[in-house]
Amino acid sequence: MKELKVGIIGANGYSGAELIRILQQHPEVELSIMASHSTSGQLITEQYPHLQGITETRLEQINIEDIMGKAELFFFSTPSGVSKNLIHRFIEKQIPCIDLSGDHRLKDSLLYDKWYKYSSAPESVLKKSTYGLPELFRQEIKTSTLIANPGCYPTATLLGLAPVLKECLIDTNSIIIDGKSGVTGAGRKASMGTHYCEVNENVKAYKLGSHQHIPEMEQVIQAYSGETATITFTPHLVPMSRGIMCTIYADLMEPLTTEAVLKYYQEFYEDEYFVRIRQEGKWPATKEVFGSNFCDVGVTVDGRTNRIMIVSVIDNVMKGASGQAVQNMNLMNGWDESAGLKISPVYP
Repeated sequence: MKELKVGIIGANGYSGAELIRILQQHPEVELSIMASHSTSGQLITEQYPHLQGITETRLEQINIEDIMGKAELFFFSTPSGVSKNLIHRFIEKQIPCIDLSGDHRLKDSLLYDKWYKYSSAPESVLKKSTYGLPELFRQEIKTSTLIANPGCYPTATLLGLAPVLKECLIDTNSIIIDGKSGVTGAGRKASMGTHYCEVNENVKAYKLGSHQHIPEMEQVIQAYSGETATITFTPHLVPMSRGIMCTIYADLMEPLTTEAVLKYYQEFYEDEYFVRIRQEGKWPATKEVFGSNFCDVGVTVDGRTNRIMIVSVIDNVMKGASGQAVQNMNLMNGWDESAGLKISPVYP
């Protein structure tokens, strides 16, 4: 069978490098072009020496007219504020795109302006975008040409909440999310906040009440449950390279046992390859999903407070970005959803 030619715009970032790792061994695709604005002209191995002997591709300049005909599907692994100025030209030509940035996630352009501090993508393009969380929106993804790949914190949070949202078991205005992320979540560009001496042996909160993933999570919670949500979200930076843990709290609408709630989770995710539910009293750890596309979830009910507590972990570069993007590509093309992604976690 003919392989699908795919391209990566922004191949020099961490998510771009992870896409290369996955796509190089994907059975259905040929990685035909890699492009970058800041490092165009360089071999990808100049940015990532670990790819020596795997791919020696030279990074191309992001010139739309030159690169548009070189692939049949494009991943945009660019910082927020970039893809919104480019993707509409691909969509006009009916070329499928998967956007790993936040530029096409929010349906309300005013919300994007407020939380991202940029002007939004054209309204006509936002209307065509599909939120790419396969476990919740699989059928919509299959027929879409523009996928807004979810953020890393929202992926862990929404997969953790989905079963209780579906069953209307919680007060959606009581949701509190304590998120912790490895440093790759901040991208590869150097900054004071991600300097080794700032991160090592340190845990710090950031963007309290102002993180751009807040409206994304509220939008999906409302769309999926039909209930409005005003959440509390506190992200933290922790001294590790990869991984996200979200500990989620919410008030139950009526008293339930942990055993009863776990049954909802087990039934909801029974046929989902990439979501693994822990047994009662067992809690997932970030190391247990490292390098993989899995999301592991543990649940308990505090009978004293009538509150559910959910622990959800992912690898932020995989299920939180590139792995999920490939999962979406598989759905869009009618392939096995796990193609190229049956990668065991790296442990220890």
